[in-house]
Amino acid sequence: METFMNDNFLLETETAKHLFMEYAKHMPICDYHSHLSPKEIWEDKKYTNITQLWLYGDHYKWRAMRLGGIPEDYITGNRSDYEKFIAYAKTLEKAIGNPLYHWTHLELQRYFDIHTPLCEKTAKEIWDACNKVIQSEDFSVRKLLEKMNVYYVATTDDPIDSLEFHKYLKEEGKCFTKVAPTFRPDKVLNIEQEDFRGYIEALSKISGIEIRSLKALKEALLKRIDYFKDCGCCLSDHSLSMVPYGPIEECEVAFILEKALRGEPLTSEEVEGYKTYLMIFLAKAYESHGWAMQLHLGAMRNNSQKMLKKIGPDTGFDSVRDGEIAGKLSGLLNEMELQDGLPKTILYTLNPIYNMIVGTMIGNFSSDSVAGKMQFGTAWWFNDNKDGIITQLKDLGNTGVLGNFIGMLTDSRSFLSFTRHEYFRRILCNLIGKWMEQGEVPNDLAMMGKIVEDICFNNIKNYLNV
Repeated sequence: METFMNDNFLLETETAKHLFMEYAKHMPICDYHSHLSPKEIWEDKKYTNITQLWLYGDHYKWRAMRLGGIPEDYITGNRSDYEKFIAYAKTLEKAIGNPLYHWTHLELQRYFDIHTPLCEKTAKEIWDACNKVIQSEDFSVRKLLEKMNVYYVATTDDPIDSLEFHKYLKEEGKCFTKVAPTFRPDKVLNIEQEDFRGYIEALSKISGIEIRSLKALKEALLKRIDYFKDCGCCLSDHSLSMVPYGPIEECEVAFILEKALRGEPLTSEEVEGYKTYLMIFLAKAYESHGWAMQLHLGAMRNNSQKMLKKIGPDTGFDSVRDGEIAGKLSGLLNEMELQDGLPKTILYTLNPIYNMIVGTMIGNFSSDSVAGKMQFGTAWWFNDNKDGIITQLKDLGNTGVLGNFIGMLTDSRSFLSFTRHEYFRRILCNLIGKWMEQGEVPNDLAMMGKIVEDICFNNIKNYLNV
């Protein structure tokens, strides 16, 4: 029997161990989708205790704690950091099977050299040991990035963000890790939201363009895209609960926008038409700059209106959405391609029943001699667990070209989350190692090792030209 999470963790064969140790383990990390704070990177922030690193803003952990019956006061409330840590330890003890169990212990091992399982009984000992390390001179945000060999980080940024800290980092030129923004214009697309008019006012102010028409809105967005590019941006990102596809004329969209700016209600058809038009417009702008476009599909957000009102959005009350995506996704991508405005595109699905839709869809729009232009994004959010990662890799392998895959990301707000790349790499090496030992692929370590290295780092570096 193997000991708990030892060097062979998730590696079931000698071939898998060799692939990981010789090819995957030491590859740099290109974390192309995260929610890390550029301000904290610029300031080289230091922390006081492990709760600040683990439980401030981590809705994965908050959700598990609620499922464990922990009162909200110990999650997002006013209890002390120590009390919150003990509450998390009590939860984790029972959370076997949840990826949090593996992620937490990988972080304890890699950052703190702690191999004792976390539970209520060991919590005080681990609290003290972690905090001793955290308070050392070598434990700061930039040192963590360097320790984990993080080559590149893309943050997630609104079009109205100043990007001042990205500019500071670029001008300073001393950070081990390249840090770049990602253009995420969800708020300008969500015309049906109550705060839309207020957001347009903010976009008008930051762009210096008074937005009272569709023409002005497009000018403002193009100006912000240029600004983001000057700050090193090479990615956009869109959260689409449902894929919009409602073909509509520009004059109709102009009228819809004017209605929204007057505060008049819109029909669902008008909302979808506006979003379709704007997505096609933005995609063409991304293509002209050589950016990649990320589409995150299928999240049902903020389901608990009670908790939304109490503690706000993105706090752990989201789930997987159902509904049609194939026809509309095909229509949207097709229209972008017809207008010569389909950029490099990464499609993520939160609902794994749509894996084969996404896996086969990317093959429909890959005809312009660019290897890997269309990507089936890595297992995301509720799927970035052992089973979800294996399923995504197999489905991509069955429908596409696995060797072109751009690999893992953290999608995290924590500077300790880079061990998720190790978690993914172990699973990847185990899968390919099994195929090698079963004679399903050549028993050629150099050949398979090159594929592993490419998926771990080389493909995404080349994809983004970073």
